[in-house]
Amino acid sequence: MNSKSRIIAFIVAVAVLFGAMGYTVKGVLEDVKLGLDLQGGFEVLYEVQPLKDGQKITHDIVADTTTALSKRIDAFGVSEPSIQVEGENRIRVQLAGIDDQSSAREMLSSTANLTFRDVNDNLLLDGSDLKEGGAAASFDNQNRPIVTLTLKDAQKFAEITSKISKMPQGENLLVIWMDFEEGKDSFKKEAAKPDPKYISAASVNQTLNTTDVMISGNFTVEETKNLASILNAGALPVKLTEIYATSVGAQFGEQALQSTVFASIVGVALIFIFMLLYYRLPGFISIITLTVFSYLVLLIQNWIGAVLTLPGIAALVLGIGMAVDANILTAERIREELRVGKSAEEAFKIGSKVSLSAIIDAQLTTLLAAVVLFFFGTSSVKGFATTLMISIILSFLTSVWLSRVLLGLLVKSGKFENPFFYGVRKSKIHNPSEGVETLDLSTNFDRFDFVHNRKKFYAISLVIIILGAIMIGIFRLNLGIDFSSGTRVEILTNEPTTQEKMADYLDKIGFAPDELVISGENSDTAVATYKKDFTQQETLDLKKAIMDDYGHEPNVSTVSPTVGRELVKNAIKALAIAAIGIIIYVAVRFEWRMGVGAIASLLHDVFFMVAIFSVFRIEVDITFIAAILTIVGYSINDTIVTFDRIRENVDHKGEIKTKEALADIVNKSLRQTMGRSVNTVLTVIVVVVALLIFGAPAIRNFSIALLIGLVTGMYSSICIAAQIWYTLKSREMDKKGTTLKKKEKKQWGSDEPVV
Repeated sequence: MNSKSRIIAFIVAVAVLFGAMGYTVKGVLEDVKLGLDLQGGFEVLYEVQPLKDGQKITHDIVADTTTALSKRIDAFGVSEPSIQVEGENRIRVQLAGIDDQSSAREMLSSTANLTFRDVNDNLLLDGSDLKEGGAAASFDNQNRPIVTLTLKDAQKFAEITSKISKMPQGENLLVIWMDFEEGKDSFKKEAAKPDPKYISAASVNQTLNTTDVMISGNFTVEETKNLASILNAGALPVKLTEIYATSVGAQFGEQALQSTVFASIVGVALIFIFMLLYYRLPGFISIITLTVFSYLVLLIQNWIGAVLTLPGIAALVLGIGMAVDANILTAERIREELRVGKSAEEAFKIGSKVSLSAIIDAQLTTLLAAVVLFFFGTSSVKGFATTLMISIILSFLTSVWLSRVLLGLLVKSGKFENPFFYGVRKSKIHNPSEGVETLDLSTNFDRFDFVHNRKKFYAISLVIIILGAIMIGIFRLNLGIDFSSGTRVEILTNEPTTQEKMADYLDKIGFAPDELVISGENSDTAVATYKKDFTQQETLDLKKAIMDDYGHEPNVSTVSPTVGRELVKNAIKALAIAAIGIIIYVAVRFEWRMGVGAIASLLHDVFFMVAIFSVFRIEVDITFIAAILTIVGYSINDTIVTFDRIRENVDHKGEIKTKEALADIVNKSLRQTMGRSVNTVLTVIVVVVALLIFGAPAIRNFSIALLIGLVTGMYSSICIAAQIWYTLKSREMDKKGTTLKKKEKKQWGSDEPVV
């Protein structure tokens, strides 16, 4: 292709991309399903009652019930439910994006105890005979919806069917019931008026020695899916009695959501301006690919039926950060090659190649963490992981592949040879005859000596950790109602109300809430939460005041932190497994010492943020978990990029004979990546600050956590992770009395063997 053809191809490609997005973006935005915290949804309150006589409702039974409910909710899609245990025997479930509330009620409360009986109601098989996960929605030979089951014992089924097949015609029926309760009339008596729980009755004429069973009936496709999901989720250990069900208002509210979206747009626009002014042509390409990236994330979310919640937004912010980082990594490497005297086309080719290794390593380690969080996390953690996995894959597709295709068309056209187009001043360019290499290039951070100040960094971090531990011991965390016991008050008004009006009223009567949500189809229900348990007198006073003013007695209940603590427990477990996986990956890809440094850096960032929240009494709620997970992602990404540059420069040096030479390599590597680290963090901080200034109050704590974590993440990757690796590596040199030499092993994106 000649230069003109390449430019035309670029214009056509961009026009097609933006034309396709412009034509479909309205539909994509309209199809985005917002989570309960963004749009409100369906709420139901259950009272847990014994399933059989003599059964005692204990804390463990209630916890098991919430687990079973959580499994059933998964059948609805990625909806990130809110499940709270209230008092000793009540469970509140909130679901977003559910249109058919009656189906949701039935699926949640049904005990799903499938039973096989004869016509005299003698129990033959029940749910315990069903193989775990053995139910599935399918179709029969006539393409009618059915449910297939896999039983545990073929011999037992053979004995039952053999016995039934010998019964008189009309009585040789295997009757299938759902939640068959003792005391109901028999199948024969109910034949004229079937019970709603009746499923089907099959004639048995021969012995069936099999574990495969097919249930047919007048099912719809959706009914077979629901039945299979309920059966696979298992029977509830109790009976759930519905106290009430209603729609619930959004935590943000429409106006707050709009302000948060506006803040995000402002932040992303500022990122675009920075990329364009600082990196110029590569920055212009990044604007195109980041726009495509954001569009594709929402499109894929819609395709898989995912629900966008606050943790999902956190994962999207992290995904945008990683997409920006991939563009910055490539742009910085191109600038380095231009500075050593390469042509624009050579610089593009080499810069794209050498940056690929760091991008792959950083995104693979973050993807590994996301996969672990998805499989071992629950609720909002699983939703965060889902969006993050989508974002990582799409950022590689757009910010690596698409960026290089588009930038390559312009660079190879020969019309953009001037270093100005890449943000490089001519005074910074060396003549190729000088033989200057990228490792020898000056940076804006050459005055910093990181390695020889490592003990100061260790001391600073150690002091912070000790002080943080003391502060946490004294002040404790300011736990929100999700993690601590509290009181929930539901007030039914006679007419539509607003959040401001109800907040003023409750403050006036002396019960200012910590959190207030307006719900109900007519905005006539106020739900106030308090981070304390009301005394009996406080409860009586509140009820009297509300009864006098509204004529309805409010529902006052104690909220248990069971579900919130379970979420934290699963998140910690998932992070621990992810940390082990990262160490193994880094040990194989680089070496185990770098893995130790990466995890130490990660733990440093998490603890630092927890300590800050404790000292400044910032409330810790469910959104805090999303912020922690986001910071973990950034910390891993930043640290791996730093290690990749150290690995590359050690390889370039060939053989390192002294610790001073090793220190010089580490210092130069950190200086070279500082520009990229600062620019990446600054671009994301712009979004976070925009959220703080323009976003909704409900997202403020989340934004503060992100801001703290971003700064500490950059600090720890440079001043902690890299220094730990140097310390461990220098000790190895002292112990063995040897120099660092090349290992004859090829690495991704490199044609040279590396240490």
